[in-house]
Amino acid sequence: MTKAELVEVVAAQSRLTKKSAAEILDIVFANIGKAVKKDQRFSYPGFGTWSVRSRKARKIRNPQTNEMMKLKASKTVGFRPAKELKNSL
Repeated sequence: MTKAELVEVVAAQSRLTKKSAAEILDIVFANIGKAVKKDQRFSYPGFGTWSVRSRKARKIRNPQTNEMMKLKASKTVGFRPAKELKNSL
């Protein structure tokens, strides 16, 4: 599902305009991002939890040159689905 498809579904189900639905979705996802950045996690019961995960520094191989390179440690966002969501699949 794309953002446009999600906006269309939300607009139809809530009787909002597509523009209003898009603004609401942008606000929701912006706040999820802020929560993950600030608190290191965001949980939505029945759906899942977004959290910051740390990746260790590691060696990787450049596939074009076969040269071994060092990749610095980094952070990423991970998602863990709730049990209800997993069971519904």
